[in-house]
This record gives sequence, structure tokens and C-alpha cells, in this order.
Amino acid sequence: MSKPKPPNPAKSKTAPPADMSTAEATVATLLTHGINTVYALPGVHNDHLFDAFQRAGGKLRVVHARHEQGAAYMALGAALATGKPQTYSVVPGPGLLNSGAALLTAYGMNAPVLALIGQIPHDAIGRAMGHLHEIRDQAGIIARLVDHSSRINGPADAPAKVAKAIASMHQSRPGPAAVECAIDLWGRRGKTGTIPSPAPLRAPRIDDDAVKAAAKVLGKAKRVMIVTGGGAQDASAEVTLLSDMLQAPVLAYRRGRGVLDGRSPFSVTLPLGHELWKDADAVLAVGTRLNPMTAWGVDNKLAVVRVDADRDEPARYRKPKVALIGDAAPILRKLIDALAKTNDKRTSRRDEMQQRQAKLRQRLGKLAPQLAFLDVIRRELPEDGILVDEVTQLGFAARLAFPVYKPRTFLSPGFQDNLGWGYATALGAQHARPEVPVLSINGDGGFMYTANEMATAVRHTIPLVAIVFADGHFGNVKRIQEEQFGGRLIANDLANPDFVKFADSFGATGRRARNPDELGTALQLAFARREATLIEVPVGAMPSPWEFIHMPRVRGLSREKLS
Repeated sequence: MSKPKPPNPAKSKTAPPADMSTAEATVATLLTHGINTVYALPGVHNDHLFDAFQRAGGKLRVVHARHEQGAAYMALGAALATGKPQTYSVVPGPGLLNSGAALLTAYGMNAPVLALIGQIPHDAIGRAMGHLHEIRDQAGIIARLVDHSSRINGPADAPAKVAKAIASMHQSRPGPAAVECAIDLWGRRGKTGTIPSPAPLRAPRIDDDAVKAAAKVLGKAKRVMIVTGGGAQDASAEVTLLSDMLQAPVLAYRRGRGVLDGRSPFSVTLPLGHELWKDADAVLAVGTRLNPMTAWGVDNKLAVVRVDADRDEPARYRKPKVALIGDAAPILRKLIDALAKTNDKRTSRRDEMQQRQAKLRQRLGKLAPQLAFLDVIRRELPEDGILVDEVTQLGFAARLAFPVYKPRTFLSPGFQDNLGWGYATALGAQHARPEVPVLSINGDGGFMYTANEMATAVRHTIPLVAIVFADGHFGNVKRIQEEQFGGRLIANDLANPDFVKFADSFGATGRRARNPDELGTALQLAFARREATLIEVPVGAMPSPWEFIHMPRVRGLSREKLS
């Protein structure tokens, strides 16, 4: 995994100690660290914090959502789209729990999301007195969802604790952090500690000997494969050059899409990656867990080189031939230099890869209904536009067949793969990247999880365009019940609103498209008008994508043999 980009701090020197409230000190620290947006829901436990937000004036924007999960997902989407830390704030207890799915997803995706959580009165914590929103061991719950957490005890320690939480999102493996503060301490005034400037990034020293060893392994291998994950998003130029030097296909499933331009015949997804894997003699895995779902058996004849910011990650499944620890881009630049001396002369594989891509497209013809819609979406979405997928039939197909041209333009929920993440996450991505179109694709089941946030899109003039492919069912659940349980159907059918009228009722634009051509026209209008839009696409059952996702191991080893 690569580290998030450092924040862009406000142009001011470190503020000296001052008389402030805890909330004011927290806001001052956020601004000093370049965080100027908070996705939030207000509530009595955080009243003083929100007053401090308001008193910051134009320096800080508060985007208030309609549900805590919406606020947290918006922060997640903003973090994924920008690579920079983002913040959300909610009340304790139910507020925290409502945001928990998004925080868990941020943890799984190594996303730099900072949660500011309220608390009951400080002298009542842990006493089970029945205070409003009290929850047993809230700090313990938070600690299991994030990489770093702490409790602010007053103005004196607020700057240091908030700064440490932000810094934690830049150290080693990136990920979420959280701070909580009691209702009676946000407004307490006193001398603050010094408002710290952003901590300098301390990149681990790159092991030059390991780089030389990796270059020797890759340089002598005949058929190298590169696998990219979310940690390779800021190393696109380096991965592209390595792919050319090694004539190596670049495999990405969800998080690594767009690292290599999808128009390159060397950019491959799961089905073609599975086909190529059996003949690979070396793998360069960059910023990826190299999950067994994509690593179809790893044996001792396959030399694996791992690049990861987390020194514990490379050996999680099997000890690699070489492990390079640190940020992907500078490591790969050194690897490129070293490869220039060790790389064997290689025959171009471009014609081979073009032929393989053409055959794959034929195989994927089984997914013709999904591909017809995805082709239209790709045609109408600009090159730098962002697509946010969902746990739906179009989302599954997009991971296999949607060309992604640039980094951070395909957002997918990683191994949590949680239904309903899409719309609110896309809303945050669009708010953080107002200069590019963002498109959210949803099923009718997942969309209704955060459909209420259309009110947020309208209130804050966020021009997100969303598509709902509506079949009236949890489609994947229905298919499983039909195929594996003898057609005994239960709890999969849905009662939907008229989605066009639903959008209109919020003051957004609602449209209906009954086929790919009509969808293309609707997208053209939506992207031209740049306003909150919902496009309903009525569909029937779609072909199953699972034969292209859950593929058998090509080297039949059990996990026990991988150690």
C-alpha cells in the first residue's frame, strides 16, 4: 500500500499556545494540517464543536448529510478520489455505529479518513448511568475500526492528539483514525498546547540491496506479471514504464484499476489474468494484498517480489522472494534504474496481448446486456471522469470489462464489498473533485441504502449523476436461491418508488432510460447540465458474472502449502 499524499497546510506558522476551547483548538489543528472540509451530522454532544466550525468562517466548510453513514461515506469517497485525508463528525453511540460500515470500509481500503466522535460527560464514561447515546466501551469499539484512536481531555491536549491522529494516516500503511471528546469538554476553555505543523513524512530507507535483488529476479524472468492494488495508485508512471521494460501484463481487479491505462493491451482484469498466471515465472505485486482470489496458487517456482508500505503485509500469505518496504513510486523508480542493468532483451508481446484481449471480449460476450450499458457509459464519461461501482450486476461486470484510463477514477469498495456504499461515496468524491464528472452506478437494492442523501446533493449543489439499474430484486441473492437452493425464493423482492418522481421530489433531475441508446442520451444531458441527476434504467435478470470472478486455482496448492 502506498501512503496518502501529505496535506496542503494553511499558509501560516505554527500557532503559539493560546486561550481556546477544546473545540476551537481542534478546528485550528485541522486547518493547520490542510483539512478544510468536514462531512457531518450535528447533535447535542458536539454543539460546541459545530459552533467552532461556524466561527472558522470561510476557512472551513461543513457538508451536513442526512444520515451518519452518509457523512462517513462522503468522507471516504473524498479520500479515495483525492488521496488526501478527509474528516467526518458524528455524535456518540448510535451516531458512531451508524457510521461504522463506512469506517470499516475505510480501514479495509487503507483510506485516510479522520472521525471526530462525541462522547457522554467525561466523569460518567464507563459508569453505565444511562446517559443519552451512552455505549459500553465506545473507545474499544472505535479502536477496532481504525488504525489509531484517542480521547481528547481538554484544550491542552487537543492539538497534539488531533495532529497525531492525522499523522498516523501518513505512517506506514495508511488508514483511518479517530478521536473522541466528551460533551462537557468540547466547550471547556484553557491554554492550549502549541498547534503543531504537519509532521514531516519520514519515508523508510529503501533497501538498495533488496532493489538489486528484485531487479535480478525480474530481469531474468521470461514472463513477468505485475499485479497492482490501491497502493499503486500514485505510481502510475512507474508501473507503466516497468510494464514496457518487462513486457509484463498488469493485472488489477478493483483498487488497482487505472494504474495502467485501460486502453493498453497489457492492462488486464481477472479472466485474462487467470489465463496468463499459469505461465508466469515471476510476479511483481505493487501495493496489493495479493489476495488468494487473484493469486491462483503460488508455488516455489513462482518468484514473487512484493512492494508495500506495510512491512507485515508481504509475508501474510507466503514469504516472497524479495520484499521492498515503503512508498511504491520511489521504490519503483529505483527498481527501474536497477533493471536497466539487469533486464534481458525482450520480444514485444503487444500482438499477443491484443489477440488475448480480443478473445477475452468474445468470452465476455456472455455478459452482453451489462457490456452494452458499460460501453455507453465509457463513451460518455470523460477520460478523467470517476466511476463509483456498487455490489450489483453492472458493478461486477465493470470490474471485469470497464476500461479505466487514469488513477483514482474507478472507486470500488475493496474486500468489504458492502452493499449500499456507492451513492454516498460517489457524492463525497464529486464534492471533493468538482472539476470532473462523477458517475455512480447502482442496483435498486443498494441505492436505497443512502438514497436519502439525494437531499444532500441538492442542498449543497453537488452535481453527481447516478444510475439505478432497477430489476425489483436483490439480483445476486435471487440468482443464488435459484441456482443453489432449488428455486426456493425468500426475502429478495423489492418494492421500489418511481425513481424519476423520487428524484424530482428532492428537486433533482429524474430521467428514465429503457435501453443503452437512451442511457447515452440521458448521460450526455446530465454531464452537460452539471446538476444532481438520477437516471432509472428498468432491467430484467442479467447473466451471471461469477464464472469470470471465482476461478479455480491454476496451481493446485492449498493455502497451508503457501507458507
